[in-house]
Amino acid sequence: MAVPKRKVSPHRRGNRRSHDSLKVEAHHECSNCGELKRPHNLCPHCGYYNGREIVAVGL
Repeated sequence: MAVPKRKVSPHRRGNRRSHDSLKVEAHHECSNCGELKRPHNLCPHCGYYNGREIVAVGL
């Protein structure tokens, strides 16, 4: 059975886990309504994308 010969130091353990954290999602302001939206995606609040209305969003 494989057993570690030495204790893994906190620094080495932290270096190994450095890429496991969650990434922060990018958001941009919608040019039509000003709400935050994901880049290169349709605005869920007003239905606009690239200056054109794609989906009619009604209340």
